[in-house]
Amino acid sequence: MFKLLGGLKDYLKWQDIVTDCAIFRLHNVFTTVLLLACSLIITATQFVGNPIQCIVSGLPTHVVNTFCWISSTFTMPDAFKRQVGREVAHPGVANDFDEDDAPKYYTYYQWVCFVLFFQAIACYTPKFLWEAFEGGLMRTLVMGLHIGICKESERNAKKKALLEYLMQHVKRHNLYAIRYWICEFLCLLNVLLQLYFMNLFFDGEFFSYGLRVMNFSETAQEERVDPMVFIFPRVTKCIFHKYGASGSIQKHDSLCILPLNIVNEKTYIFIWFWFVILATLLSVLILYRVCIIAFPKCRPRILHSKNRGVPLEICEALTRKVDLGDWWILLMLGTNLDPIIYREVISELAKNIESNIRN
Repeated sequence: MFKLLGGLKDYLKWQDIVTDCAIFRLHNVFTTVLLLACSLIITATQFVGNPIQCIVSGLPTHVVNTFCWISSTFTMPDAFKRQVGREVAHPGVANDFDEDDAPKYYTYYQWVCFVLFFQAIACYTPKFLWEAFEGGLMRTLVMGLHIGICKESERNAKKKALLEYLMQHVKRHNLYAIRYWICEFLCLLNVLLQLYFMNLFFDGEFFSYGLRVMNFSETAQEERVDPMVFIFPRVTKCIFHKYGASGSIQKHDSLCILPLNIVNEKTYIFIWFWFVILATLLSVLILYRVCIIAFPKCRPRILHSKNRGVPLEICEALTRKVDLGDWWILLMLGTNLDPIIYREVISELAKNIESNIRN
């Protein structure tokens, strides 16, 4: 298993040059690795061993196992509230049902590993788009100045090149910032859509899954239904029809054990909580971006917070003379540049812009 998951560690490498925020990386990197790891674990559990074992008399076991795995199994929702061992053999498994009863069919289990894999691809898509849009601009601008220990001549030359670029491209970075913020919005949209489609995937049971698990212990004993067993049953029923010796159709009712659902229920309870947390963080992030766009007066303080060594007055003067995209570039440079070099760049840039305006 370690060898199977070991290749995912490359996605979690530390970035020396940062072009995004921590919440953006949580969605694009951590969530992608999480979903891929879950997909690999479930794939290994599903295809190494027996994901389903059915009890049936008069038929080859492997035939019924294969049939029930590729078709579907079912439970009776009303049987979950009956007493196990007296009224029913297992939660949701009863024999006293007819055509009017509504069995709950389970067909998702063979698709879980594939769904998780495509969810991981969807989570990585905003990062892929942003890297294509960004084109390595921030790395080019930093030029190794995130490391403050270098020769004075080399540092001055790189700092001069950076200042020349910033002066020549004033008010030309709006598209850069807009593209990044669109990618952040895509992250939120992706999480919300994934929650919606997971709810469809589990027949409308996923939205309240985590809440029901938390409230399970507080529910009265006579009304208690384990939500993990309800959505991911360990024992189900399966009906297999075949022709008898006389040509009549025979019906074989079998009990099927789904050990894979032990892994599924733990996987999806963690995914539920993580996606709710991620959706909340991304919603707050989008509101924060809206405030940055709508309230320009807050931008100098945000820029000042990147490096307290830069006077607030310089941040205010600089913010008034550049566009939102330029401000965003300066903010990201504050994340990447050595603090002393960044302070010098900001101070000299403010002076150069002021001189150009006067001339």
